[in-house]
Amino acid sequence: MRIPALIVFFTLSFYLKSHGQIVTLSDHEHKAKVGAQIQLRPVNTSAGMLYFITGENGKVDLALPPEKFPAQLTITCIGQTTIIDTLFSATDKQYTLQPASKTINEFVVTGQYAPDKIENSVHRIEVIDRKKIDGMGAQNLRDVLTNQLNVRLSQDAVLGSSMSLQGMGGEGVKILIDGVPVIGKHNGSIDLSQIELNNIERIEIIEGPMAVSYGTDAIAGTINLITKKNLTKKLSVGLTGFYETAGNYNINGKIGLHRKKHTIIFTGGRNFFTGWSPGNGVNLFDFKSNVADSTRFSLWKPKEQYNAAIQYSFNTETANITYSGKYFQEQIINKGYPSAPYGESAFDGYYHSSRTGNAVTANKKLAKNKTVKFLLSYNTYTNTNNTYFTDLTTLQQTLTNADGNQDTNKFHQFSSRASFSKSTPLARLNYEVGYDLNIQTAKSNTIILGTQKMQDYAVFASAEYLFTNKLKIRPGLRGSYNSGYNAPIIPSVNLLYSFNDQLKLRASVSKGFRTPTLQELYFYFVDVNHNIVGNPDLKAETSYNYNLSAGWSFKMKSIRFKTNLSGFYNDIRNIITLAQKSSSNEYTYVNIGKIRTKGVQLNITASTGNLNVSLGGSYTGINNNLPQTTTLPTYNYSPEFQSSVFYNFKKPQITAGIFYKQNGKTISYKSINNSIEENYIDAYSLIDASVTKNNLSRYINITVGVKNLMNIQNVNALGSASFHSSGEQNVAIGMGRTVFLKLDLKLDSKN
Repeated sequence: MRIPALIVFFTLSFYLKSHGQIVTLSDHEHKAKVGAQIQLRPVNTSAGMLYFITGENGKVDLALPPEKFPAQLTITCIGQTTIIDTLFSATDKQYTLQPASKTINEFVVTGQYAPDKIENSVHRIEVIDRKKIDGMGAQNLRDVLTNQLNVRLSQDAVLGSSMSLQGMGGEGVKILIDGVPVIGKHNGSIDLSQIELNNIERIEIIEGPMAVSYGTDAIAGTINLITKKNLTKKLSVGLTGFYETAGNYNINGKIGLHRKKHTIIFTGGRNFFTGWSPGNGVNLFDFKSNVADSTRFSLWKPKEQYNAAIQYSFNTETANITYSGKYFQEQIINKGYPSAPYGESAFDGYYHSSRTGNAVTANKKLAKNKTVKFLLSYNTYTNTNNTYFTDLTTLQQTLTNADGNQDTNKFHQFSSRASFSKSTPLARLNYEVGYDLNIQTAKSNTIILGTQKMQDYAVFASAEYLFTNKLKIRPGLRGSYNSGYNAPIIPSVNLLYSFNDQLKLRASVSKGFRTPTLQELYFYFVDVNHNIVGNPDLKAETSYNYNLSAGWSFKMKSIRFKTNLSGFYNDIRNIITLAQKSSSNEYTYVNIGKIRTKGVQLNITASTGNLNVSLGGSYTGINNNLPQTTTLPTYNYSPEFQSSVFYNFKKPQITAGIFYKQNGKTISYKSINNSIEENYIDAYSLIDASVTKNNLSRYINITVGVKNLMNIQNVNALGSASFHSSGEQNVAIGMGRTVFLKLDLKLDSKN
């Protein structure tokens, strides 16, 4: 009997050794992490939870037999981030714990049932964290997107900055702040320079339609700005001053109070821009005192912005309730060029905008990883345009009487959204069902009948099914009623295939739907610079989108690499665009049939403890939508290249960053009156650099940087006359090379 017992003993020992699994833990300084707790829960068996604690070398042998795979691994340690992973086989693992303050950056919320690791999302999500925002010296969303791959920015003297994504215009990009839609579009786009970043913690970007989750407008992509809601100190006070030689003078402050389950954050500030034109040079406190000659005219118009916000959060282990109230005000001054022949008068435009927002969000965790989410918001946007005749000899101003020169437009949007979801890691089935309603109202004497309203009521549902331990599929469906259009059923299918923890494949097929905005339908905007008229006969846009991406992460010695190769194809029907009426300077919105865009994109990131390098390139093609009889190419392609480098000098606590974006030449063709016209914008490059010194004193951080090192101002362009009163042979890109200085003052209580 002894011999069989020995055989069993040695067989069992060999079995445990061959199928054991060593887990090694270290902290962010690469030191062994002792005393960390590890929980192991087999997924497909009824076995209970297993518990382990790391030893002196930061290691533990799990010795998990093969029938208990896959298993959910949870690592917790006081003061460190929680790590959740899935084990599919008995291979050794190494994990690095990060300080708890960085936890928020490891999870995403946009399009998710519950906050989750970015690696587990079926969507390809790009996150721009606060470190990059600060390193760029970014003051608004436009500044951040300047360095973003696959994004093209454009600038209008009065309407501000707009964007395109995946070759599609900004009217198809949904911009959210904590899931609440931002309203106030002009010419189809939100002015990105109006979206300030004072309390923004990170920005999440999803390319491609998200219409199932977020409804109309989410055709090209979704940008969600996430505010900071949690504080670790009872009192936190911050003040930021920003100066740029182009004429920017900004000051913003923040006060945060935290007590047990309650957190309240006040923010506010003023941003002032003196205006800029080529030849201005360095602007040192030049406030445009020359108001009676040609220097009064600015290519980039002077503007003044005020912002204020309050945010209150109540948090427990299972529930969160947040109220946020926001106010924004802007004035743009468009001083006209002195009129011929004597230059004794000019026409001046004053454009006032204000935006208010009130939102309540509530999240409640129920038993068995079920969650109820609720959002209620009411937002307003008001735009007032006044045109004055200015006597430059006396500086006396008189309101003009021409149609469209005096106008006030008011927009209101009421939104409500709620969902019920189940999100259990490694469960075979997770799901979400909910409703989404939006009611928009526009009032103006330049809108047909003075008041117009559009209502949209929708229900949506999606489910994530884990077919195998490697394949996750999420089908989704949205049905809606729109008061102005027959809204179609919107389907989508996303899948995530995990070859292993390092290599993941994502694919999606989805439909998008965009109703024309009230401005596109009924609004007309006519002044000395613009002549835009709405079209109430517009059809709604529909789109079909296909995305495929492969992500691979691996480690080579002390360097961590992340790569992502992706491709997309968009087919948009009844696309809405601004077109010139024949033999007149009037522009109106029209449906131009079908537009197709396609492209490929590659991103590579390499990082060590002190160095982070990001490289990316894209190649995007836009269909010409021309008659087949032409010999011109079907698609016009434009390349982009982007890179950024961060290096952290630990001892002096200095971080240096450089950001580069190459925008290739864009070409398009249009068929007008049986003739083909070519439009193009030449290629250009933007380079920014900055150096940040943390803890200059106990309470002060300082950032010094240079924007637009290549000194780009205008680039050559060719095309038919724009919707301005006259055509241009170049387009405004930047304000030349500028230097900026930012000071951050932070005062926190000791606990």
